[in-house]
Amino acid sequence: MPAQSMEELVALCKRRGFVFQASEIYGGLQGIYDYGPLGVELKNNLKAAWWRAMVHERDDVEGLDSAILTNPNVLRYSGHEDTFSDPLVDCRTCKSRWREDHLHGEFCPHCGSPDLTDARPFNLMFKTNVGPVEDASAFAYLRPETAQSIFTNFKNVLDSTSAKLPFGIAQIGKAFRNEITPRNFVFRVREFEQMELEFFVEPGTDEDWHERWVEERLAWWREQGIDGNRLRLLRVPDDELAHYSKQTVDVMYHFPHGIEELEGIANRTDFDLGSHTKNQRSLDITAAVLPNRDSNARLAVQRQSDKRWMVPFVIEPSAGVDRGVLAVLNEAYNVETLANGSQRTLLSLQPHLAPVKAAVLPLKRNHDGIVATARAIKASLTKLGLGRILFENTGNIGKGYRRHDEVGTPLCITVDHQTLDDNAVTVRDRDTMHQERVNTTALADYLRERLA
Repeated sequence: MPAQSMEELVALCKRRGFVFQASEIYGGLQGIYDYGPLGVELKNNLKAAWWRAMVHERDDVEGLDSAILTNPNVLRYSGHEDTFSDPLVDCRTCKSRWREDHLHGEFCPHCGSPDLTDARPFNLMFKTNVGPVEDASAFAYLRPETAQSIFTNFKNVLDSTSAKLPFGIAQIGKAFRNEITPRNFVFRVREFEQMELEFFVEPGTDEDWHERWVEERLAWWREQGIDGNRLRLLRVPDDELAHYSKQTVDVMYHFPHGIEELEGIANRTDFDLGSHTKNQRSLDITAAVLPNRDSNARLAVQRQSDKRWMVPFVIEPSAGVDRGVLAVLNEAYNVETLANGSQRTLLSLQPHLAPVKAAVLPLKRNHDGIVATARAIKASLTKLGLGRILFENTGNIGKGYRRHDEVGTPLCITVDHQTLDDNAVTVRDRDTMHQERVNTTALADYLRERLA
């Protein structure tokens, strides 16, 4: 069963090298985390699975990797400068700060004082200076989302590919939000990664595409090992929708701290492309957007039927990588009681997500023949391109098994004295602990089948 508390996951992540507090030796930096040796592998594997599903397996989606520094005009016309804020409340007693919607009642969560200020808007975007001189007019924002650079590159992608409606542009990248109260480990942080798709459709077909993408994204999370019983869909009420959204459905997951958003699928209508289009009043735009005199682009397409220019509607599935990692870890976490009464901690990760695909363990750490054979097996398996194959020469097989159970390694391959005679190794399954002898000549095919 999943973790009983966030503390269990935090302890595992620190102990086994999944996630560390950033700048820890200097006391850390709130809301900022580093991914360790196993964490970076898990994170990359999750991103690769998303990219494979969104881009490689589809013919209607192109990829993008855009800059983090963002021209202020982009976020002015997108509405972020005016609307991207949270209600900030100060406690006059202990000087702590809180988001108003995170308060329970009218008391400070830290000291219990009722002496709170009135809420005021707090802009979440980070600013930085651009160029050698600090000047009020020479600044840029660290992007608060990856979506806007997709919209500003819409015409570039359209002109450089053979894309026709409906089609999408996908991107994975860092985003930054100056959260008032970062919380719940990597769930809500100030620096994070997003996996976003902007899927452009003809107006009138948007509601159907929105429902299709909701179902596709729900199915994808199940493929990552998330129990469907721990997922649910939330249709965001009209009075809680973002300024650009016609309708949003959130995929909710039962995290250790409660049920919260894992991914949002929004119908952004033509708001964004319309906002970034010059002289958009002359085009068929339904959303109310700020008149744009600074853009030099027409982010529109011609209808196939009548050749009239139109601004496409956009369906946006947007998932947080960090939240995805947290959900996958939580779902895979389990503590089992064995027949002899002992316990083992187990991460039953899907093989394609596991940081280490297989560990090669010599039975004797000082036996030249066994160690050399194990190294050769590791080298040959690495060439298969299945992911990380780890050679680990500790000499304690039992502890090695337990360690790899805890970090989610699907298979452990033990090279022993008999291997030198019959050219076979012992392969142990993480979940069942079943062991079988496999000839080294068949080992590559065996791993391909088991890790597929």
